[in-house]
Order: sequence, then structure tokens, then C-alpha cells
Amino acid sequence: MNDSSIATLDSTDRQLIAALQLNARESVATLARNLGIARTTVTSRLARLERSGAIAGYGVRLGQKAMEGSLQAYVGITVQPRSGKEVLRQLEGMDQVLQLCAVSGEFDYVAWLRSESPEQLDGLLDAIGHIEGVEKTTTSIILSTKIDRGRI
Repeated sequence: MNDSSIATLDSTDRQLIAALQLNARESVATLARNLGIARTTVTSRLARLERSGAIAGYGVRLGQKAMEGSLQAYVGITVQPRSGKEVLRQLEGMDQVLQLCAVSGEFDYVAWLRSESPEQLDGLLDAIGHIEGVEKTTTSIILSTKIDRGRI
């Protein structure tokens, strides 16, 4: 989605997106009733938002209970110049990398990891550290979630 598409979202689009972020399984009828618009309007807006890329997809958010027994961590990754594409390619192949963001500041990337045990996390961090082009990693293990507004 380009910046001009974002600017074309009106108040109803934003309310619709906010409602879906709370419950992506909400019925079109309920969305229409809550927003005070026709079901056909909701359906056509959803189709337009999907086509434009404003809505990239729908998914499942796991609750804290489902995540119990696993470790989650954020890893700041610094890469050598011109190594980003290869590092990205290697990280894409690691199923435990749930999300990878290019960021400004101290790191080039921040990865969100999930593992089943401390030993698996240790092995994953070793694997990331051994990717050619990775200069440095800094890991923060998630102890608990204090605020979760449902984005992923």
C-alpha cells in the first residue's frame, strides 16, 4: 500500500479497521450494525481495503495460555554493510522467527522469536549469530506481556 492509499482512508474505513483489529471474525452484519452502515457497504469497503493493501490479511492471535511453555524474545541484529539481503534470506528460513522489522537506531533489524525451550532459543540465537554478515545480536527475553493491542 502506498502513502496516497493511506491518505484516502476515511473515518468509516478507520472505524471498520479498528473493529476488525479487535475481532477479525466479526460478522459483516454486526460490523454494519455497530458502524451504522449497510452490510453491502461493509462488504464493498472490505473488498476495497483488501485490494488497496490497507488490510493485508486476517490471522489468529494466540492468547497467553497458548504461549505458555514457550519462550519469546526480541533480538536486535546489526549487520555488515551490504549484507542485509543475505541475512534476510537466512532469517526467512527460520520458522521460530515470527516477525522481522527493519528499524532505525542501534540495530538494523529487530526479530521476534519464539522457541519451545531455553536450549532451543540458545541454538536459534547461535544460528542467527553465525549467519554471514551478522555483526552483533542483543537479546531480550520476554518475561510477561503488560499491554497487547492485538497487532501481528
